[in-house]
Amino acid sequence: MISEELKAIVDRFKEQGKMNFFDETTEEKILAFEKEKEVTLPSKYKEWMLFSDGGELFLPAGVQLYGIEHKPLIDVNDNSRPSDDYIVIGAFASGDPILCKKAEETISIYNQEVGEIDEELVYPDFVAFLNDLYELLGIGE
Repeated sequence: MISEELKAIVDRFKEQGKMNFFDETTEEKILAFEKEKEVTLPSKYKEWMLFSDGGELFLPAGVQLYGIEHKPLIDVNDNSRPSDDYIVIGAFASGDPILCKKAEETISIYNQEVGEIDEELVYPDFVAFLNDLYELLGIGE
């Protein structure tokens, strides 16, 4: 079950069209993934995975989110991250990875061309990131 806050975002995305939401995963599978990989994913991202375990948003030039059951899978050792402090949970069509900081709620975007996290693109949580996607992708509401 997802919160009203996340449900409102999902409804807005569905109105936009061109979304490919994957089937949800379960809390048990998320906990098993975290235990096996020795990581803690952000709570709002885990909530998202109870709705959609990964998926593609704003196709074709949009965002791909990774899951724990549906490919592409979250790889805690993905080498497109700036350091071991981060987990890649998705990517923009440009290839820039979407990161979460291990055991924190923070979501950020890593600019591969510059080789650093854009400080203006650091979000307190996954919901704040989702709410900013329209602006990030230059999509008018």
